Amino acid sequence: MNNMKKILPGHGSGGKLMNDMISGMIKEILGKDSIQIDDSAVLDVNSGKIAFTTDSYTVTPIFFPGGDIGKLAVNGTVNDLAVMGAVPKYLSCSLILEEGFDFDSFEKILISMKESAEAAGVKIVTGDTKVVPNGKGDKIYINTSGIGVFEKEVQRRNIQKGDKIIVSGTLGDHGITIMSLRNDLRFSSDLKSDCAPLNGMIRTVTGKYPGSIKFMRDATRGGLASVLNEITAGRDFSAGIIEDSVPVSEEVKGICSLLGLDPLYVANEGKVVIIAAPEDADGIVEVLKQNEYGKKSAIIGEIDSLYPGKVYIETFIGGKRLLPLMIEEQLPRIC
Repeated sequence: MNNMKKILPGHGSGGKLMNDMISGMIKEILGKDSIQIDDSAVLDVNSGKIAFTTDSYTVTPIFFPGGDIGKLAVNGTVNDLAVMGAVPKYLSCSLILEEGFDFDSFEKILISMKESAEAAGVKIVTGDTKVVPNGKGDKIYINTSGIGVFEKEVQRRNIQKGDKIIVSGTLGDHGITIMSLRNDLRFSSDLKSDCAPLNGMIRTVTGKYPGSIKFMRDATRGGLASVLNEITAGRDFSAGIIEDSVPVSEEVKGICSLLGLDPLYVANEGKVVIIAAPEDADGIVEVLKQNEYGKKSAIIGEIDSLYPGKVYIETFIGGKRLLPLMIEEQLPRIC
């Protein structure tokens, strides 16, 4: 598509090279009819309330089984909107490219972003491109911001004792995939990132159980344990999970056991944590299981008063272990 093989400083200069790249490659791939080349995109948002989010993505390696940094950027922002109960509509895309980054890889990432946006039903409408000198970046960084509209209410309600804790599938897939690639620990060809758009699945379950869901969060950096700690911090209830009930793939279990990692703290990029009223929890799980991204959904615990403000796990042997917030990440730069 483009005869240039490497990113040059001029591709971020605002001059001809940059404009040719935007109009001839970025806009061509991401959407000639959606990207608006102006100081701002003008959008039609017919809603009294919107959700707005932003996130930056820096991952090594940039290509991995199950996705790449472009797919990660689109789905991560889509999911951040969806867990609030919003319908994702528009994304921005800001690119920081390192001088010398090859155009073939750049094109693959743009195509991946386009395909991911189409799968999620969103449009990439505006963006920015900068180039940093060779050695001052790591090939490519992406920032995406997103706007979603509310067809119903925000999915945040008072959490009560007895509410059930649900996850939409196996934990730790993304983080362990990235870590295994860096350390050449590919024990199984089945190990891959769970990077996926969750908005369709979430919209279905909130439509069928509009008043039963108290809280949703996609368990990215810090994993399940960090999400639950955010929920319980300073509250008069605790979150208890049952180890036997937590879905973790055998590949992830094996690598975590080998390296002394805890999958409850490992990042996911296609899993949602839901706190729901107990009377509808089983029904919610059944709805999730009907979606391709929720086939291994499970109720893994509940809200109680055993250790107010804390998170704990009931282990295989019947003991209880607290799960505090970690001071640092187990696995750096996984999203």
